[in-house]
Amino acid sequence: MKKVHRHIQWEVSKNIGILGLDNPPGNYLESPECIPVTLLNQLIECEEVKALLVIGTGKHFSGGASREHLISMTQLDDKMIGIMENGKHLLEYIEHLHIPVVAAIKGVCFGGGLEIALACHIRICTSNSLFAFPESNQNIIPGLGGIYRLREQSSFLDTLKMVLGGDMIDAGEALQMKLVDDIVGNDELMGYSLSLLEKMTAGRPLKVIRYVMQALRNSSELSFAEAMKEETRMFCELAREVAGKGMSNEE
Repeated sequence: MKKVHRHIQWEVSKNIGILGLDNPPGNYLESPECIPVTLLNQLIECEEVKALLVIGTGKHFSGGASREHLISMTQLDDKMIGIMENGKHLLEYIEHLHIPVVAAIKGVCFGGGLEIALACHIRICTSNSLFAFPESNQNIIPGLGGIYRLREQSSFLDTLKMVLGGDMIDAGEALQMKLVDDIVGNDELMGYSLSLLEKMTAGRPLKVIRYVMQALRNSSELSFAEAMKEETRMFCELAREVAGKGMSNEE
């Protein structure tokens, strides 16, 4: 992997972009916007990436923001809200990507690190993973959409216990409350995650991948009638393209 931004590594393998949070030992986030959206968009678009895998280098996914970085940010006064908005914009960009995004989680996944993971479409973790929103222990709350996204996955009670209670949970509990989608062995995380994305994207045109992702998003954002209309439109557009290529081959 190569460094493309401060504490961010990047690599492309079989059209899968691998974004590595790289600030050992805990991969702490120095800023809510750990990579500029413009840079991430450029990396994805220029290399025709069909899927994105977000990892933490070393032993952990991310411990979130350190207390020192948090204090430094509060001293910026009126700029603090703008900094947080940039971080939210990054997570919204990841969440709304028209390609599958997987978070491969090991070790600690706390605070801002957990908010990044929750913005990904799929979360795979190892059996030794630990999850927490410890912000309430410092008399603050998650500020990048973590509460909203966790509540989308889990019950009101489980969300309240994690956010207000500051509970730390293990991989089994995370799976039970639907915070993660699967648990694999410590040595299987990268291979399993890459294989999952390869199976979904290998040999698939980027347009097909984007249309599937759009249809899935429409199912939660549009009415049933509107989502069905869009799905039919996308089907017909792709079918015409396939038929046109078939006719060209026959000629």
